[in-house]
Amino acid sequence: MRYKERLSAKEALEKLKAGNLIYLDSQTGIGDISVERRRVTGVNGQKPYAVIVACSDSRVIPEAIFSAGIGELFVIRVAGNVIDNHQLGSIEYAVAHLGCNLVVVLGHTLCGAVSAASGKNGGYVKFITDEIKRAVGDETDAVRASIRNVKQSVEKIRQTIRGEGLLVEEALYDTESGKVDFELDA
Repeated sequence: MRYKERLSAKEALEKLKAGNLIYLDSQTGIGDISVERRRVTGVNGQKPYAVIVACSDSRVIPEAIFSAGIGELFVIRVAGNVIDNHQLGSIEYAVAHLGCNLVVVLGHTLCGAVSAASGKNGGYVKFITDEIKRAVGDETDAVRASIRNVKQSVEKIRQTIRGEGLLVEEALYDTESGKVDFELDA
């Protein structure tokens, strides 16, 4: 699917899925990062087709995972892909001011923040792990725990952010295979 400025939420979701399929067989990044694309977005501004809330994990690179280039995704990264007022404000901005119709919370397998939530944490990390603990509860399976964490973040967004045609979706990235699953069961 070629780049176009405004996509419906369903078109945006299909574009993410298609981009992930391309990524699964790629050896290098293929999103448009050309001089021309930088110039166009510099002059005309950004017009992302989706908001991605992802973990800060260095193995989780939404632009690569979805074969996206400059100006296509509005990415919010925070350890454990947890949601607080800062993330909600960023999502609200992207929906209200940039016209994004799709928000995806992208969790991942082997998440260190989810694993850390089962231990004792201090300092500022505790804000993240306490949020994850509330989502995960007594779940001990790492993948199901990550899914529960994604579902909690999705629910917070759905309860808070409103927009005509807005779709908020959950997804889980497999850090080993590269596949993104949009159909999650906890």
